[in-house]
Amino acid sequence: MAAVGGFLAVDIGAVLYARGPIGSGDRLTPQAFVNAFHKVFGRHPGYRLNHAKGVAVTGYFDSNGAGAELTGATIFQEGRTPLMGRFSLPGGNPDVADTAGAARGLGLAIGYPGRDQWRTAMLNLPVFLDNSPQGFFDRLLASKPDPATGKPDPAAMRRFLAAHPETARAMQMVKQQAPTSGFADSTFRGLNAFYFLDASGHRTPVRWSLTPMLAVQPPRSSTTGPDWLFNKVIRDIRSKPLRWRMLITIGEPDDDVRDATIAWPPQRRDIEVGTLVIDTIETEAPGNAGDINFDPMVLPDGIEASEDPLLPARSAVYAASFRRRAGVAGAAPEVDVDAVAQ
Repeated sequence: MAAVGGFLAVDIGAVLYARGPIGSGDRLTPQAFVNAFHKVFGRHPGYRLNHAKGVAVTGYFDSNGAGAELTGATIFQEGRTPLMGRFSLPGGNPDVADTAGAARGLGLAIGYPGRDQWRTAMLNLPVFLDNSPQGFFDRLLASKPDPATGKPDPAAMRRFLAAHPETARAMQMVKQQAPTSGFADSTFRGLNAFYFLDASGHRTPVRWSLTPMLAVQPPRSSTTGPDWLFNKVIRDIRSKPLRWRMLITIGEPDDDVRDATIAWPPQRRDIEVGTLVIDTIETEAPGNAGDINFDPMVLPDGIEASEDPLLPARSAVYAASFRRRAGVAGAAPEVDVDAVAQ
């Protein structure tokens, strides 16, 4: 109950914002996104609208203090901060089968449930596929499976890509990235840009990423069961804690902080600010990550949102999703950690 109360205290602004329009089009309200997710994936009461399939994790972030040169956020002072998180797959169907090529998500609430917490929702992609709420909305509808084939209508997707060349370019970048064997050896990126504020108020544009300390392996040539990705990470964490190096990439004045479909040049300066460790994995339930809305606008002092239009839109839709699933009984998580053999 204390954790839920902490969520409500922090996220009340996002919940209120979610009542208003998103972006420049009046029709793009949070309810419009809710309706679109229901149209594409069906109704699944008690589950998240997106990333419905997931599992809860806990651990900590060991800061080495190097981030303190850029931000006054206490998380980046030298020391250890506990965290709650969630591995997930995208989409609104909690029963979706795991595939090697599916995007993998990692939501983190570092310092949860404290007042100075940092939440971030990351993906194992090099770039995001959209640079506007309208683009995400249109792609969502274009991806609706045809009942006859179970796959998106190719004509609808061609029309979408013709209208959104930024997504077509981003998809090409994503296709060039080889999949890894699982969650544990994936690189996760916070694809939107933010600002770090130092003690003097100077703002530095940044993006962040987590690079695995586990050796990267390709997916197995054969997989068994619809939950093989989750079963693997359950066994991985039972074997030993998983670790990632956290890197902060510093943007330069000509880097666009508003467009998540564009990767910053590889020669940008990276600062290694610490190690993120995940050492416990659980079935989603009240009291763990099942209670958490991984709203990227929940930021500690020392971190501010950039002008990226996706950020307020994500915040609003996440809040709408939370309201709809909060308190709904009978929605058993698809991934049951206790059902996986040692």
